[in-house]
Amino acid sequence: MMRNVVNGAVGGALATAVYSAVLMAGDRAGLIREKPPRRVARTVMSGRSSRPVPGENIVGTIAHYAFGAGCGSVLGLLSAGQRLPAPIGAAYGLVVWYLGHQGLAPAVGAYPPASRDSRGRQAVLVAGHLVWGTSLAIALNRLRIEKMAVGTGQPARDVRRHRTPSPQPVHAF
Repeated sequence: MMRNVVNGAVGGALATAVYSAVLMAGDRAGLIREKPPRRVARTVMSGRSSRPVPGENIVGTIAHYAFGAGCGSVLGLLSAGQRLPAPIGAAYGLVVWYLGHQGLAPAVGAYPPASRDSRGRQAVLVAGHLVWGTSLAIALNRLRIEKMAVGTGQPARDVRRHRTPSPQPVHAF
């Protein structure tokens, strides 16, 4: 069970890196004026100020990866070490988007609920969370204990159960 939680945390952090790339693309396309982790950190640190706060970038980044790892841990625990289809990961990403952007961000005053926010920004955030969830499922599948046999799609045999025969001496003529 603990391995599933740790695998979920690692997978969540890796998926957050991929999600961050989607946010960067949305930022460069002009769809996101300010990245959510920074804005949430500023709001929490300063009591809803719109001015930059010293340390908000690093606090926002750390909090974002911690949140991604925490959400990944939950899916790792729920998966119980079983293989996850990518669509389950994508759906989980949408759940995380909904909770974060309809619940958490509006609750701390960082952003309005998704329904009253910019459509372009929300499109980037939804796409990012779909990518995050899919990346998380892929990472969890790669981190599972049971490995697949190369090229077969079948579980590999446990090498600890099967002994390799000892080498036999070669007899000369």
